[in-house]
This record gives sequence, structure tokens and C-alpha cells, in this order.
Amino acid sequence: MALNNSLTQRTHKLGITDYVNQDAIKNHIAKVLGGKNSTRFVTSIVSAVNANPQLQECDNGSIVAAALVGEALNLSPSPTLGHYYMVPYNDKEKGKVAQFQLGYKGYIQLAIRSGQYKRLNVLAIKEGELVKFNPLTEEIEVRLIEDEEERENAPTIGYYAMFEYTNGFRKAIYWSRKKMEAHALKYSKGYAAKKGYTYWEKDFDGMGYKTMLRHLISRWGIMSIEMMTAFDSDMTIINEDGTRTYVENEEIIEGVATEVKEEPKEEPKAPAPDPTPAPSTDDDEITQMFFGGENK
Repeated sequence: MALNNSLTQRTHKLGITDYVNQDAIKNHIAKVLGGKNSTRFVTSIVSAVNANPQLQECDNGSIVAAALVGEALNLSPSPTLGHYYMVPYNDKEKGKVAQFQLGYKGYIQLAIRSGQYKRLNVLAIKEGELVKFNPLTEEIEVRLIEDEEERENAPTIGYYAMFEYTNGFRKAIYWSRKKMEAHALKYSKGYAAKKGYTYWEKDFDGMGYKTMLRHLISRWGIMSIEMMTAFDSDMTIINEDGTRTYVENEEIIEGVATEVKEEPKEEPKAPAPDPTPAPSTDDDEITQMFFGGENK
């Protein structure tokens, strides 16, 4: 997925349409995609970039590299679908670059495709709905608000996520809103600064869903090759040589410079085909293992 460095330097100020229509870039895309779906891929990139003025200011090579990761995972860059996002960041050395960021709907798509999950769900629990959650049996008792509009407007007090494998193994977790808030404050400096530009501020529930699914699947889930690739690429900037630079905080650019630094990332390992619950591990260790400095 690497792009020629000298070519990138010469052409990064071109508009995205002119950039992707260069012969060298078209050939690179066709080579990575195996000659398939190149036209659709280019159209989807142009559409996504044109819909985001901040993304238009990013290095074109980083945009294409991020989109190629999404394409390799067979996910759509459409913001409406929410599979993944190309998020603008400021790098002190490279300037504005695009980061690959998986959405919670992307995690769901990849889990479904694995064929291992009979059931998978993540839900915001609203004020007045929770009766009890037993962390030992992982059983939850709720009285859901029946009126959809009333439920939508009710304050969120927590998050519930669960899966059940086709072989019957089941796992569920519940986090209070307070715990999720503490997580966001700890791992997103942008959110802690309350500048109004982070995804935590724009869509806290959506970020909560992603956090729950990452925590649940990374700790107890069966992970396909696609899923492991997604975990490894999430919240990274794809460099010209194909390596990944992990970005600590989920901070979309809106006039705010964000430092990008290299972080070692531990490869997640797929569990055995017939999984049993993993030994208890401290939540901070799990978060650090799969989220690096953050984790929508």
C-alpha cells in the first residue's frame, strides 16, 4: 500500500481528483487491488474527500493509503455507512495527513463475516432502564423504554455489549457512563480539553459502542485475519513505506495541531476454535494492549 515518496512530495498539493487520475497513481491502485474495482474505489475516495473540507487539505498519499486499508477489508468509506473514516490530523513534520479509523459498524461487519458469531449486540442503556447487571453471571435485567422517540432523547447511563458464538459460548459486559467518561478523559486529550472537535464530543454513544466492541472482541472474541488487520490498522496513519504510525488521540483537525508519535502495537492473537473465558486481566492492561493510547 506504499506510495512512491518522491511522487507524493511532488503531487500532494493537487486536488484529489487530479491526483488519483495520474497514471502512476492509477497503476499503483490497480496493482494493489489486483485490477479489480479500481473505478469504484477512486469514485468513493473522491466522494468522501469532497464531502470533507478538512480532508481536502490532507496529503493525498495518506488519503489513498488509508482508503486502501478500508478497501482491503472490503469496507465502505461512506460516512453514511460508518464502516471506517479517513480522519484529518496534523503531523508536525508531514503536515496534514489522513488517519484510518474504524467505526463500530465496521467492527460489526467484520465479526459477522467471520461466521463465528451467532449473536452480537451493543446497546446504550437509558436512564430508568437498568434494573441490575450481575458481573459474575453476566446477566442483565432491563426495562426498556417502549416509546422510541422518548428512548432516543433519554440520557444514557451505561453501555451493554454481548456476543454468542455458533458453538454456544457467550460473553457480555456492561460499563457505566461514568466508566466510559473516565476512559475517554484518560485516552483522549482532545476530549479532556473539551474543544468540541473530537468524535467523543460529536458522537459519544457511537464512540462508546466502538469501545465496548473493541474491548469485548479483543479480550474474548474469535478474530479472523481481517479482524486482526483492522485492529492493527485502527487509528493509524499509513506511511509511504507501508508502515503504520499510531496516533494517540482521536482528534479531528479544526484549527488544532495534534502531535503524532510512533507507538509499538502488540499484535492481537486469535483464540482457539472452541474458546473458553480468558484469565482475568486488568482493564488498563487490556486497553493499553489493543488501544495503545486511546480508544469510538
